[in-house]
Amino acid sequence: MAIVELKNVAKNYGSQTKGSSGNNAVDNFNLVTRDGEFVVLVGPSGCGKSTTMRMIAGLERNTEGEILIGGRDVSQVPPKERDIAMVFQSYALYPHMSVAENMAFSLRLKKRPAEEIKTKIDEAAQTLGIEPLLERKPRELSGGQRQRVALGRAIVRDPQVFLMDEPLSNLDAKLRVDMRAEIVKLHKRLNVTTFYVTHDQVEAMTMGERIVVMKDGRIQQIDTPINLYEFPANRFVAGFIGNPAMNFLRARHADGVVSGDGYGFTLDADHTQTMTSQRVADVWVGIRPEHLRLSDTVDTNRIEGRVEVVETLGAVTMVQLSVGEHFVFAQLPGHQKVAIGDTLTLTCDSDKLHLFDTDSELVIGRESMVQPSAAAEA
Repeated sequence: MAIVELKNVAKNYGSQTKGSSGNNAVDNFNLVTRDGEFVVLVGPSGCGKSTTMRMIAGLERNTEGEILIGGRDVSQVPPKERDIAMVFQSYALYPHMSVAENMAFSLRLKKRPAEEIKTKIDEAAQTLGIEPLLERKPRELSGGQRQRVALGRAIVRDPQVFLMDEPLSNLDAKLRVDMRAEIVKLHKRLNVTTFYVTHDQVEAMTMGERIVVMKDGRIQQIDTPINLYEFPANRFVAGFIGNPAMNFLRARHADGVVSGDGYGFTLDADHTQTMTSQRVADVWVGIRPEHLRLSDTVDTNRIEGRVEVVETLGAVTMVQLSVGEHFVFAQLPGHQKVAIGDTLTLTCDSDKLHLFDTDSELVIGRESMVQPSAAAEA
């Protein structure tokens, strides 16, 4: 186990000149893990999450900053000397070797005693439930079994840090759910500091103890899953975290009310005070679909629109409304009878509203709820 620190880490594929952050694939990345923590890097394609992982592994050389594992600066240390184990998206198993031989390969390179190798393989196989597969070749295994073998190959090395780069992306939907639960249980058992890269925010929310949300090579927010959901630092995090995604409506503010064509909301006291003191006129109003509900009465918080799409999912019904120039998604109870063409009025509680500045797109009125180290630099 080890604490991993990244201090002002950057990766530049262009000029390699310090300070030229405009060309940086990763820019000013700062993070200190806890010993044995499970950290998820999440963001859209091209955000720099895999590049960050590869810099920790030593597969990419960081242009700036320091990477420390267990207090030792490994920025100039070759991958094989960093005491890390990596699980790849492609599994990377040797096709001509058996499962046991694949798992033993790195240990044999280190000239470990045969008895020690056998003991480690047996223990890992028992932990992962792959004992009956040890003599099979990779071509004889299913996708989930191959993933377990790749995990087993990492486990036997007994590293200080596990690095997992989208390891479940090649699996079908049900197997992904099963395997992410297995990885979480495995982490609890081994208690090894783990970095996990994914573009899937559901994976991030269900697996990470802390999540690093990235965009365009920069950290947007670092926090626990529930804090990212409840207190996003900016509009990007608010829209990326949560499924279904948050709705955003452009609105004008006047006397504690924000409104637009077909919608209006009375703000709570904290938001009203902030908006008034800062003289904010235009805002983005964010509302999660699960916080909207049907209203039969005249409500101070209202959205009125025409139903364009209805998706009946059993436990819930997803409805898309056209509201002025916007489309709004609402998650309603599964028994709700709604038809395309209906006009609906929705409402929500004022404390469920999220307000964002139209220029900076930073959150308004709840800055104090966001950890100082969690928000990206403005």
